[in-house]
Amino acid sequence: MGTLHVVATPIGNLEDVTLRALRVLREADLVLAEDTRRSRVLLVHHGIDAKPVSLHAHNEAARCAEALEVLGSGGRVALVSDAGTPLLSDPGARLVAAALAAGHEVSPVPGPTAVAAALCASGIDAPRFSFAGFLPRRAGERRALLADLATRPDALVFFESPRRLAGTLRELAGVLGDRRGCVARELTKLHEELVRGTLTELAARFAGGTRGEVTLVVEGAPEAPRRGASAAAGPAGAQEPGALDAQIRERLARGEGAREIAASLASAHGLPRREVYARVIALKGQASPPASKASSPS
Repeated sequence: MGTLHVVATPIGNLEDVTLRALRVLREADLVLAEDTRRSRVLLVHHGIDAKPVSLHAHNEAARCAEALEVLGSGGRVALVSDAGTPLLSDPGARLVAAALAAGHEVSPVPGPTAVAAALCASGIDAPRFSFAGFLPRRAGERRALLADLATRPDALVFFESPRRLAGTLRELAGVLGDRRGCVARELTKLHEELVRGTLTELAARFAGGTRGEVTLVVEGAPEAPRRGASAAAGPAGAQEPGALDAQIRERLARGEGAREIAASLASAHGLPRREVYARVIALKGQASPPASKASSPS
């Protein structure tokens, strides 16, 4: 049986590679790379003669057969992505599954990842985190995923296109609340930049667009109050009534619906949705003539 090595490579700086990774790449009978041009730069820089073969989303099935043939003869295959750790929003899962199904060994060669690099320098407390990769392109799927993430106390990590960054930051602020975040751009490269602030501040900062590889870290939702704590604190928003009311009024002024406001701010403040909904209706009534009685959210 052969061994498939899943090898992490630098996310920018070519010096950020382990001695073990270099040895594995030198000894491999087959090196599979997402983009052979980018991987060849790393190999040449470190004096490795291997000629990488492409493995990407469109040819992974065909490359699996070639890799299994090498593994079947007891050979060694190294899998690398464009940058960082393979399979994290990169191709390779089908190959790993095929190698395991055929009885071969799969061995990780750990190293750089933009996820860990962004987290440790973000300034956001992250004893736990959830990695969401790239958000779905379809609005409905994206909103559903964000709604699922909204109540998690974990820090959230996303990859994003520089062209969509400002829009994503605005959407995150709308769904998650105006939490703290960090835009980590071009990590370990010459033009590395880490910008920290609230999601609204970051959206304004990058409204004109940006360039390069982007990793986004967002702080998690506040821990939900313990049973009985909300009663001791009083009605919804009693701990920070000014902040909550100000956010509700701002969203009402933008024309957002009561249900949408309640769902978003309840997650952001760690409060029961029905209590926030009641506060939205109360403030809406102060801002406009009385209307017919609205039904409560489901």
